[in-house]
Order: sequence, then structure tokens, then C-alpha cells
Amino acid sequence: MVYSQENKLIRDFGDIAYAMWEQGWDEYNGGNISYLLDNDELETFKETLVGFRENFNTADDQLRCFEVSNVPTAMIGKCLLISASGSHFRVLKRNVQRDAGIIRITKSGYSILWGFELGHKPTSEIHVHILAHHARLQVDPQHRVVCHNHATDVVAYSLTVEPNDKSFTLPLWQVLTESVVVFPDGVGSFQWEVPGTTPLGLQTAEKLKKCRIVAWTNHGVLSTGKSFQDCFGLIETVNKAAHIALMTHGQRAHQLDCEKVKRVCKQMGVQPREGLLD
Repeated sequence: MVYSQENKLIRDFGDIAYAMWEQGWDEYNGGNISYLLDNDELETFKETLVGFRENFNTADDQLRCFEVSNVPTAMIGKCLLISASGSHFRVLKRNVQRDAGIIRITKSGYSILWGFELGHKPTSEIHVHILAHHARLQVDPQHRVVCHNHATDVVAYSLTVEPNDKSFTLPLWQVLTESVVVFPDGVGSFQWEVPGTTPLGLQTAEKLKKCRIVAWTNHGVLSTGKSFQDCFGLIETVNKAAHIALMTHGQRAHQLDCEKVKRVCKQMGVQPREGLLD
């Protein structure tokens, strides 16, 4: 067996956590990440990760099983590599077995298969992650990753616009030409909700049926994608457009009108989500 740091997926997980911290998006213990494992990846982990356990036969083993309410049936049996509650993304890549782990989703919650040393448990947003993965898999079978962080300019921008998809998205398309190319499906947005709650998870999942990224008002952003880089690049682009929108608010001599945005879409072969350019 090899140690976790020698597994590429584990390294990539730690690297994306550190990259988000470097951007200033994951202060202290803010943010969380999960990756949906396919069967081949899970088999590789069984063979290569020290401490991987799949059978739970003793009373002590039951301490590795936890309850989560309202688990979607389609998610039962699926496995996630997911960050721990209280983990610090600045150092996560040096302590992956402590600050992250692998879980199997069950009818009543989840079981820990690997990691979460020293009594750590998955992020308090675990229900949001389960619901987010479920929502995106219904749209895109290639979906794999959910990332949440406190992208600074997205949070600031969320304080200046109405919490709905069109009000949030259209100005971002109008200030940065390639925004609509990167996120033609727009940005989901809704009223503030308490972190880690079922209402937050349900509203986020509903938005994810139509787009890959959702802004949480006064809080942060949740991004989804086929890979870590897919998620990171999506947040990066939305955050940059939000920064430009904030910098130029009330000072723009010009911006792209809806017809110009449509011309960009036609040239680049993308289809903007219906209703956001009307």
C-alpha cells in the first residue's frame, strides 16, 4: 500500500483547496469540497489507501456511521471524497487523512471508509453536497465535483443586486465579454439562508437544475463541474466579472447591451439560458 499523498486524486484535492485559499476565498476554516468517486476510482483507493475500511461489523465500527436526513434514493451507495468540518484549506494538502476522507452514502446518512483522523467528520454542509451532486447528476452524468467557498467579490456583489438569477447574471455578462461563454447557463441566486440547513440545500439543488454555480447571498458561492479545474475556473470567472461590476458601478461609459451579448453567443456557439437576456 502507498500513502494517501501519492494518490493523484488525493493530491489534486489538496491542491484545489490550497489554490482557493491562495485566492483569499477560504479564510480560516471556511469552504468545503467534495468529489464523487466512480467505481474504478473506489477500487483503486481500496488497494492503495492506508486505513481504508469497507466492512462495519463491530460496535466500534458503528462509531463510523452517522445520520443525515432526507437522502435522495439515487445517492444511496455512492461514495464521496469530502473535506472535514473545521479543516483549514491552507494546510489541508499536508493533512489529507485528518482534514478530509471518503464516505459512502447510506439510506440514513453515511459511513466513513477512510480518513477523518482524530475524530473529524465531514463538513457541516454535507447535506448540501449530497443534494447538489444529486441535482447535477440528473442534468449531467459526467458531473463529479462540488466546491463551496467565500469568493470575496461574489459576496460583495451579492449585496448590491436583487437575489434572483437574472439580476445577478446579466450585469456580469455585460461587463466581461467572455462571461457568457464560460457560464451561459447563468448564476443561481436566492435570499439569504442559514448555513448548513435543509432550506439552503433544497434551494441550491433547485437552482442547480438550470445552472452549475449558485451564489449564496451574504455568504459565498457553490460551484459544480466535471473536474476540480472546471469548478475553480467557473468561480474564478464569476468572481472576476463581479469584481469588474463592483469597480465600475455607476461609472460605466458603456457596457454590452443584450444584443451584443447575443452576438457573442452566436460567434462562440453557446446558448444563453432562456429568460436571462429577455
